[in-house]
Order: sequence, then structure tokens, then C-alpha cells
Amino acid sequence: MRAVPRHVACVMDGNGRWAQRRSLPRTAGHRAAETTVIDVIEAARGAGVEWLSLYAFSTENWGRPGDEVDYLMRLVRRIVRKHAPLLLARGIRCRFLGVTDPRIPRALARDFADLATLTGDNRGMTLTVAFDHGGRRDIVEAARSLIRDGVPAEEVTESRFAAHLPLPDTPDVDLVIRTSGEQRISNFMLWKVAYAEWVFPEVLWPDFRAADFLACLHTYRRRDRRFGGLPPRTNGEPR
Repeated sequence: MRAVPRHVACVMDGNGRWAQRRSLPRTAGHRAAETTVIDVIEAARGAGVEWLSLYAFSTENWGRPGDEVDYLMRLVRRIVRKHAPLLLARGIRCRFLGVTDPRIPRALARDFADLATLTGDNRGMTLTVAFDHGGRRDIVEAARSLIRDGVPAEEVTESRFAAHLPLPDTPDVDLVIRTSGEQRISNFMLWKVAYAEWVFPEVLWPDFRAADFLACLHTYRRRDRRFGGLPPRTNGEPR
């Protein structure tokens, strides 16, 4: 097994509870999460992670109160514009998974596209921000794409299906980190996490730091990834 996972994905959970414990509005938790995002990006890059995916906003998050959603849209736009120079200087390629709902402000969608273009030639770590993302929707869209292309049912293979998913060059996820102790997939990159290892640190996302991220990588290194098979026999021992 690789000492460092090639692709790490983070479900950034716990912003609301972080704010609630401090008797602050939920928006304060989202604002505090900015520091963690940059800390984790730097830690992943420094550790040699090649692909980092962050779950920023799900298709289900549209069901939150309107004022919170509006705040998130403004906050994410500010973060993107503020940190674009850093991401470019670090050689990080930025991409966005989702971003199809017409409720996304045009200015924010334009900033996403501009950042992807600005960093498109970078050859360092690839940062994928899942925004307006839903794993089930991705699978449905891939099936529709196959049908539109007239692919016969008997010719549909896993590899061919995967080629119709958004951002098809993205490798499978090796490690998923979900903060706050919650243990759910939450419709996140369902196809790509099929054989991922999962770690559920109790710390809330706004308090999650580089040391916590590196501790998750250490946990990953101790795992025995079998992919449904059995470990090799040693010293003639039966499997």
C-alpha cells in the first residue's frame, strides 16, 4: 500500500455545532472553516497527496434556510477570490465538481470557471471542490450519457460507465476523512469511494488542523487494504 494515499477526500462536517457550542450563529462556523480549508490544502500538498477533494456544498444543502445558503454563496466567492493567488503560486490545479444548479449566483459560477482556467496548467496537487454535488446525480447523468451515445446494454462495463462520470480522470478515492464524528457517506462521490478507507475524527471541522490531517494519514498507513480479497500468506499460514 502507498505510504501516502494518492487521493484524499474530506467531508467538512461540524461547522454548525462549532458555532452552537459558542452561542454563535451558524454562519460563524462557516466563516471559521476557512482557516481549516487552507490548513488542510497546505498539509495535503506538503505530505505528497496528489488529489484532494473537499465536499463544500451538496445538492441536499439547498434545503437549508435561505439566509444561510445566501451567506455560504457570498463566503465561498470571497474565499475563492482571496486565495486564488496562493493556489496558483503553490502549483495547485483547481477543479469544481457539480455547479449545475441555476440557483448558483452567476458571479460565483464565473469565479469557479476563472479559477479553474487560471490554475489549469498547474502540475502539482489537484484540488477538487465538490459544490452543488450529489453522488447519485452523477451516476444518473452518466447513465443518461451512455443512453444518449447509444451504447448497447451488453457493452456497458464499469470502466466505460466511469468514463461518463464528471471529471472522469479523477482516480478512485483512497481515504475519506469526515470530521465531527458523524459516520455517513452523505451522497459524496459514491462511485469513487467504493473501496476507500474511512476515518471519523471527533474534532469539528473549524478546529481541524494540519496535525489532525496528518494523524488521519497515519491511520491510513496502518490499514490493510484488501479490495475484497485476502492478504498474502506469510510463513505458510493458511488464509
